[in-house]
Amino acid sequence: MSGSVNVGPPPASPGARMSIGSTIAVYGRMIKFSHSIFAMPFALASALLASRVTPVAWSTFGLIVVCMVLARSFAMGVNRIVDRHFDAKNPRTAIREIPSGQMGLGAARAITAVAAILFVVTAAVLNPVCGALSPVALVIVGGYSYAKRFTALVHLWLGVALGLAPVAAWIAVTGTVSWVAVVLAAAVMTWVAGFDILYSLQDEDFDRGQGLRSVPVALGQVGALWVSGGLHVVTVGLLASLPFLVPLGWAYWLGWALITGVLAYEHSLVKPGDLSRIDKAFFDLNGYVSLLFFWAVYFA
Repeated sequence: MSGSVNVGPPPASPGARMSIGSTIAVYGRMIKFSHSIFAMPFALASALLASRVTPVAWSTFGLIVVCMVLARSFAMGVNRIVDRHFDAKNPRTAIREIPSGQMGLGAARAITAVAAILFVVTAAVLNPVCGALSPVALVIVGGYSYAKRFTALVHLWLGVALGLAPVAAWIAVTGTVSWVAVVLAAAVMTWVAGFDILYSLQDEDFDRGQGLRSVPVALGQVGALWVSGGLHVVTVGLLASLPFLVPLGWAYWLGWALITGVLAYEHSLVKPGDLSRIDKAFFDLNGYVSLLFFWAVYFA
C-alpha cells in the first residue's frame, strides 16, 4: 500500500446544499473523467478503421465520444457507490468524494442513473444494433465493481469492459463486427488488465485483510509483476498482428515501436518492494500508449 495520503477538498457540512453545477463538478472528479484518455483513443481509432469499410459522418464520431463518456460515468459511478464502505476504510481512498462527504449517496445514484439512461438513448441514435446491445454493455461495465468480491480475475473483467470500446465503435459505424475490432478489443483487454494489476499492488495488504480478490493477493508482488508483464507482451503481439488484417503503413509500425518502448519503461518503474512510481506508471505512461495508438492509426 502506498505510504502517502493525499489531501482532498474538505467534506461538505451535513446541512450544506450544492448547486446542480457544483454537484456535477464533484461527480466529474469522483469518476476521474480525465481517465477517459485510456479507452477513448482506441474507440476512435476503431471507428477510423471502420470508416474504410463504411463511409461515416463526423456526427457519428461525436456520438461515439458521448457514448464513451456516458458509459464511463455510469461505470465509475457504480464503482464509487458499491465500494464506498471499502473506500472509507482504506487510507488511500478515504478522501474520495462519497466517503469524505463531498457528495451524497443519493446524488451519486441519481447522476449515475441518468448517465445510464442517456447512454442507452445515445447508443440507439447511433444505430439499432448499438441500442439493443447497450444494456448488455452496462451490465458488463457495472459488474466490474463487484468482481473483486469473488475472483482474482477482476483485472481481466476491467479489461473486457474497456475492450468493448473498439468493438462498440466498429458496430456504431458498420452495424457489424470484424476481426479487426476483435483483435483491438483483445489488445485493450490485455493492456488494461496488465496495468490494473500494477495499480492494485498498492492495495494488496488492504484487499487481503478485507477478503477481496486480486492477482497481487493471490500471487504476491513478484507473481503479479510477472502476470502483468506477460499480459503486456500479449498486447504488443496483438497490435503487431493488426497490419495483417487491415492495410497500415510505416506510421503504424513507428507507433507500435513507441508503444512497446513505453510499456517496457512502465514495467521498469515498478519493482517488488518499491511502488513509489506507481502513479507515473499508471496514469502518465498508459495515457501515452492510447494516444500513440490513435496517432499511429490516424497517420497510417
